[in-house]
Amino acid sequence: MDLAEHTAATCRASRHTRVQHLITADESSVVDLELLAATLPICSTGRVFIEIPDASFHADIAMPARMTVTWLDRSQRTGDPGTGRGCVPGQAIARAVNAWADEMFCDGEDETRIHLLGGYLGTADIVDHLVEMGIRPDVIATPERFGLTPAR
Repeated sequence: MDLAEHTAATCRASRHTRVQHLITADESSVVDLELLAATLPICSTGRVFIEIPDASFHADIAMPARMTVTWLDRSQRTGDPGTGRGCVPGQAIARAVNAWADEMFCDGEDETRIHLLGGYLGTADIVDHLVEMGIRPDVIATPERFGLTPAR
């Protein structure tokens, strides 16, 4: 089904296929996240993880009602266990997304659309983890400049 056919009536249909979305972003990609969110059907479901340096970067992001948004504040998180260091960019999002994927991705589910909009380090870690789980790299959308996944 293409987005042109997506209406409130199709979302309410009992046989309507639900596509799950996994979306990541950081403070440098919030505009890209907002543009992507504007293209999502109103009945979209899934998770959005946004890593930010501190609470001052928290913003209102318009998402479909069934999308859960999780803000990951690096200033409130620790880095590698036992180091006493703070969380570096990409670390919180990679930990959160990889743990979520381990728990939520199951065989035989409806399609999951994956859009990784954050910085290179976290995105690379997430791509590696998802591919190790058996997700094809060609279904993972990442910024082209990273060269992490084949062009779609």
